[in-house]
Amino acid sequence: MGEVTSEVKIEEINSVKKKLSFEIPWSDVKNEIDSAYLVVGKKARIKGFRPGKVPRKVLEVHYRDEAEGEAISSLVSKSYLEALEKNDIMPIDQPIIDQKGIEREQSFNYTATVEIHPVVDPKDYTGIEVEKAELKVTKKDVDNRLDQLREMYATLEDVKEERGLKEGDFAIIDFEVTVDGKERKELASNNYMLQLGAGMFMPGFEDKLEGLKKGETKKVAMTFPDNFDTKEISGKEGVYSVTIKDIREKRVPELDGEFIKNFEKYESFDDLKKDIKKSIEEEKKANIKSEVTKKIVDALLEKNDFDVPSVWIERQIYIMTLDAQQRMIRNGMAPDKVVEISANLHDRFQDQATRMVKSTLLLNKIAEKESITVEENEIEESLKEIATQTARDFETVKETYEKNNLIEGLKNEILEKKTLEFIEDKAIIKTIKKKKGETKEEEAGK
Repeated sequence: MGEVTSEVKIEEINSVKKKLSFEIPWSDVKNEIDSAYLVVGKKARIKGFRPGKVPRKVLEVHYRDEAEGEAISSLVSKSYLEALEKNDIMPIDQPIIDQKGIEREQSFNYTATVEIHPVVDPKDYTGIEVEKAELKVTKKDVDNRLDQLREMYATLEDVKEERGLKEGDFAIIDFEVTVDGKERKELASNNYMLQLGAGMFMPGFEDKLEGLKKGETKKVAMTFPDNFDTKEISGKEGVYSVTIKDIREKRVPELDGEFIKNFEKYESFDDLKKDIKKSIEEEKKANIKSEVTKKIVDALLEKNDFDVPSVWIERQIYIMTLDAQQRMIRNGMAPDKVVEISANLHDRFQDQATRMVKSTLLLNKIAEKESITVEENEIEESLKEIATQTARDFETVKETYEKNNLIEGLKNEILEKKTLEFIEDKAIIKTIKKKKGETKEEEAGK
């Protein structure tokens, strides 16, 4: 099989995508077809003919598709690689080939769409102006956290007095369901706990139980929603026969001496409040830093607009989807439901994935431009921090990262973090103070 001559036209779809259109003359196409039939003829097995002695016309009847497929593959491979070399094109992935097959006595035409590395030349990444919220912990913040703690230690207690159900109560109920006069045992339940006002059952169901007392039974008519799990009764009316077996109410502990006994590390409420305030302060500090980082990245992307290969975006969407699936499975979601939800994640992740790919490229280029690097000891320190956070042995963590080829990913994370710190250090950051409904600005940048 000799050389292939072809005419190539190159169309720039965008800065990272090119479309190469090829036209290969029939003479070259015929040579490739002839060569393909020689190869096919050596392995063809047709009754009445010895191997390697099958006439061409017979081969064309039985092996035409295979021979022309081999010829097309060879024509594309030779002409495509030659075009890349001549035009100094370095694709990042396999091309998308579009061809209509071979026609006798006609030139063979096809297109190859390829994506290439983007040219990224970072600019305006120093002196970025951003605003950040004031770090302030209020009495209301502390009180809200105390209320959350009280909720954590709340208990459910039987209602002693004889009264009907009211909003906020927890009812222990048995119920049976009939649809079209027939009992549906699969919908029945015993000792079902239901909180009135929580809206966790069918809309309107809880309201119809209000006022019922322990031991009372009531028939409740409900219309099943159109998207009900059991399709055959979707949209139909069902009758619930509900018996109230018990009524319980949530008791939230008072902030007194008994409550503080739940925490061995605190001797007084002042100690608890101080720790809560410190914890909230750290959370707010982290949130403010995260918001500043986001604003800096937003500003960088706005000042440095460029195209990125779709294949990289798709790869990032795949990673994000896989992570979302794993989290859903860990949270106990049924596999079929995970698959159903995952089908809708692609479009939802599109913008976020594009942003992540662009910001990574941009930050890596800034690091390169500013000679920002990651040393071995920084990787070691990061692994030690991961070991501490996950309560694992350092050597075990290190071995896991090395065995699963995760070191390079960790190195990239550290590099991005250092680059962002470099940019933030050179940014002009204004703290926005809020006091009595008024906003003031305090210069805090360099």
